Amino acid sequence: MNKKKSYLWINVLIFAGIFILLPLFFFPQERIPEIPYNQFKKELKEGKIESVKINQDILTATRKESAVIKIPQQQVENEKNTDSFQRFLEQKTEVKMVRNKFKVILISDPNLVEEFEKQGVEYQRIINDSWFENNFSWIFSLILIVLLWSFFFKKMGGGTSGILNIGKSKAKVYNEDDNTKTTFKDVAGIEEVIEEVSEVVDFLKDPKRFQKLGGKIPKGFLLVGPPGTGKTLLAKALAGEANVPFFSLSGSDFVEMFVGVGASRVRDLFEKAKEKAPCIIFIDEIDAVGRSRSRLSINGGNDERENTLNQLLVEMDGFDTDKTVILIGATNRPDVLDPALLRPGRFDRQVVLDRPDLNGRIKIFQVHTKNMPLDEKLDLKALASQTPGFAGAEIANVCNEASLLASRQGKEKIEMINFQNAIERVIAGLEKKNKLINPRERKIVAYHESGHALVGYFLPFSDPVHKVSIVPRGIGALGYTIQAPLEDRYLLSKEELLDRICALLAGRAAEEIVFESVSTGASNDLEKVSEIAKRMVTTYGMSKRLQNVSFTDAQEGFLGGYTNKPYSEKTAQIIDEEVQAIISGSYEKAKQLIFEHKDVFETLAKKLLKDEVVDSNDLLDIFGPNPHKIDFEQEEIKEIKNAEAS
Repeated sequence: MNKKKSYLWINVLIFAGIFILLPLFFFPQERIPEIPYNQFKKELKEGKIESVKINQDILTATRKESAVIKIPQQQVENEKNTDSFQRFLEQKTEVKMVRNKFKVILISDPNLVEEFEKQGVEYQRIINDSWFENNFSWIFSLILIVLLWSFFFKKMGGGTSGILNIGKSKAKVYNEDDNTKTTFKDVAGIEEVIEEVSEVVDFLKDPKRFQKLGGKIPKGFLLVGPPGTGKTLLAKALAGEANVPFFSLSGSDFVEMFVGVGASRVRDLFEKAKEKAPCIIFIDEIDAVGRSRSRLSINGGNDERENTLNQLLVEMDGFDTDKTVILIGATNRPDVLDPALLRPGRFDRQVVLDRPDLNGRIKIFQVHTKNMPLDEKLDLKALASQTPGFAGAEIANVCNEASLLASRQGKEKIEMINFQNAIERVIAGLEKKNKLINPRERKIVAYHESGHALVGYFLPFSDPVHKVSIVPRGIGALGYTIQAPLEDRYLLSKEELLDRICALLAGRAAEEIVFESVSTGASNDLEKVSEIAKRMVTTYGMSKRLQNVSFTDAQEGFLGGYTNKPYSEKTAQIIDEEVQAIISGSYEKAKQLIFEHKDVFETLAKKLLKDEVVDSNDLLDIFGPNPHKIDFEQEEIKEIKNAEAS
């Protein structure tokens, strides 16, 4: 059970206990036995009743004090010869003055008062004149209801998630007095972006310096970039440097099941921000609330989200000129944002955070390893070169995994091998050495990965092969071949894309050559191949029959497919034929390469079956130097010399 629910029931039980026990504490009542009415009448006729008190329908009577109890002779004879006879006589033979009370429920009896007069019984009627005692039950009930209502009222409206506060902003506020604040020192690999946004700090610290020259403070910054590139971290660092309150929330925090809540939360957010100005509002994943209204209407629409967006646009226009409130949004989908949100005057600047280059990755490694005990031989530059395309969050994950691996092995310092294993874990997943694979499947995996490695090794434009393994990793990966470029690449030629397709298809080609059949192990390879080939034809214009034409205007519809094809059915057929031609040609090329190097192909497969893992040095020993591989560094040097000579 939830802790909050358990506390709620405990409070209810405490209130109920107080309701039951408190009357007993304030109005203690004597415990009086009750007897039947006929017994009361009998004692009344025998003259044993001294006095009575009547309270509504209950009669309380007191017996006289002159009743003498004598012990029967037979009982005396039975106890005479016992050791306790003397004590028995002292207890039983003495005259006991019995003063006893009892109560009885009255029955309609018109002659009762006459019998009281006849027997000389004192009688009186009692009326409760204590107002508090008479009304205690409903007074305390009222108090209990008020307390319970206030308790539930607080639960419903006490927090930002309460029902009564459902229209309030969910933003978390990080104040300028926070000792754990983030600064630009905690951000690495995006120096140009930091230089761009650092101007905001000057705006917030001294806005009049810019206003006196006629400049206006930017109202909004939009941080755009892939996931993990540091958009949220940069916004926090900006707030830490500016030393101002920082409102942080997600775009989905505005959306609720109740109509009008989103717009209400937007209004409340900006009202609070204006009270704490100068300050920064950071909305992460702003595409959740700022999605284009035309796209919403195409896909069925969402009036509540559209109302929220409209209110956000109004609030951004309504900023007071003397209120230094800056809005920072972050998204990895700028293409879906509404144009009205992106115009100058709302988001004045769009800052792009891309994946870090080699120097950026080195600095990110330095930030995340500054508090780690590292081995003296550790080379951060080598690690950065092994992680092309990694974002800052992925590098942070690599450092953490390396630390955990070293701790698990009982090491005092983190070594290079720990980081390399961590990189493989991030790329391919967790290693599963204990997973049982039957010999035939293991052999298929070995030849499949050998095909990838061989073709990738001998193709002139493919990325270098660093490692081949048949140890299962991740979800469903029975083996893997790691290929990574030696340097950061921003452009890919047609030859490089074709070689990449060829290397991906080499696993299935190897299966067909060796086993004369194919397995399901190439499913992920085929997905990547189809995607690359389709982009070559529809996006990059690299096909023979559809040269220099792009078809990227097609919008992907619900559950895939294209809802608005900017080409005819005949063109669609040509696209399919060109994609198939690229894939078929690459597949035949992969088979040809395997046939040409069948001896070393068999050698690699057998070594994999024996050792399970083969690194780049082993590949060089098996395959030898590749005469077809283009040395891009030498080519670049040659081009520079030719340019200087001309």
